[in-house]
Amino acid sequence: MKIQLYNTLTREKQEFHPLTEENVRIYSCGPTVYSYAHIGNFRAYLFMDSLRRVLKYNGYNLKHVMNITDVGHLESDADEGEDKMEKAARKENKDPYEIAKYYSDIFFRDMERLKIEKPEIIAKATDHIKEMIEFVKGLVEKGYAYETSRGIYFDISKLDKYPVLSNRKLDEQIAGARVDVDEEKRNPYDFALWIKAPENHIMKWESPWGLSYPGWHIECSAMGRKYLGDEFDIHTGGIDHIPTHHENEIAQSKGLTGKIPAKIWMHVEFLQVDGGKMGKSLGNTYTLDELQAKGIEPLAYKLFCFTAHYRAKLNFTFETGLASQKALMRLREGFVKQQEGTDEIEESKIKEYEDKFLATINDDLNMPSAMGIVWEIIRNEKQSKQFANLLLKFDEVLGLDLANSKKYLEMAKEIDLPEEINNLIEKRKQARLEKNWALSDEIRDELKEKGYIVKDTKEGMTVEKV
Repeated sequence: MKIQLYNTLTREKQEFHPLTEENVRIYSCGPTVYSYAHIGNFRAYLFMDSLRRVLKYNGYNLKHVMNITDVGHLESDADEGEDKMEKAARKENKDPYEIAKYYSDIFFRDMERLKIEKPEIIAKATDHIKEMIEFVKGLVEKGYAYETSRGIYFDISKLDKYPVLSNRKLDEQIAGARVDVDEEKRNPYDFALWIKAPENHIMKWESPWGLSYPGWHIECSAMGRKYLGDEFDIHTGGIDHIPTHHENEIAQSKGLTGKIPAKIWMHVEFLQVDGGKMGKSLGNTYTLDELQAKGIEPLAYKLFCFTAHYRAKLNFTFETGLASQKALMRLREGFVKQQEGTDEIEESKIKEYEDKFLATINDDLNMPSAMGIVWEIIRNEKQSKQFANLLLKFDEVLGLDLANSKKYLEMAKEIDLPEEINNLIEKRKQARLEKNWALSDEIRDELKEKGYIVKDTKEGMTVEKV
């Protein structure tokens, strides 16, 4: 069956045809690992996961690259400010490589909790400095880049058109909040490919331009080219990547290869919180751990994300999160009932559901409608193992771990706990939220002395009476 995908580059849905029969080649912009990934970040990776699963459901093999930015991402997309990794390292008084490993490990732990499939290739920026230098050298040799006292910049005036993705006029193409005047730049909108490092800069490498480090945009172009070639099928990211990061990726690749690297560019909309933007200053960049502490499983958040199309804004509140948690429990209960059912369903009915589900997911990943079909089966007056097996097949796309529904339901059985024990559990949850591991361990030991065993699992905290 045909797959229709919305292409930001052409601003329309188009039928998907892979460039080669061997693999669908995808590049996804991954995290900058200087802090905890929040639920807004994970909306982008859940979209990435849905795309992967839909393509595989249709029989395609994948060669998918996701980068890990552990150097080069400045505070402002306008090539201003500090490197985010260096800033985090100084704040936490740790080596930036320690910072990168710590937050990378937590990111992949959270991906696993959300049942997000890991791309075939995970590419760290710091492992690809050689490729980035060669890319920049090629741009300089072709006349698309020039050197200043601060670094190597891309000359956008050399392109036939810039920008091409956001379709803005150049005077509206603001990188970050504003573009500061740099007298050495040929054009205010020229962007940094390579940055000459101050003496006290920790992360720097030998290069033809002295000790220096990469700009943010160059890593994706260099790594995408290394693993996927000059042209590949799909590039994904958040809509915040459109006006600057992805625009500059295209510019770099056109300069070196003469080609736009990806045939299809796909972008997920922002997640809002309480009807407004997310922001650290607002205190609403919630992590999965913070949702878990409020009784919202990671998979409940995933189910919540399926309530809106990836190209539509989605508003999270703790009320909607808790409603999704209840819905997830109903889904699991309904699945178990189907597993235990004895009714016979006509094969034509099963085929009808299969065709409808496939048509829905192939229509630009319409997950809300796909979930509508799932709920229709769950609520069917007939209960049958055939329906359960069909739901397991659909779960290849959904990734809600329906096969383990019984286990989740057993874990969720409420224990009648004394008020004193409940208070200790809540105190421990708060300690874990605040990363106070010593207090968390102390309360766990106290609970054990009182006859209650606490276990911390990927799905959350469980309590058992000894």
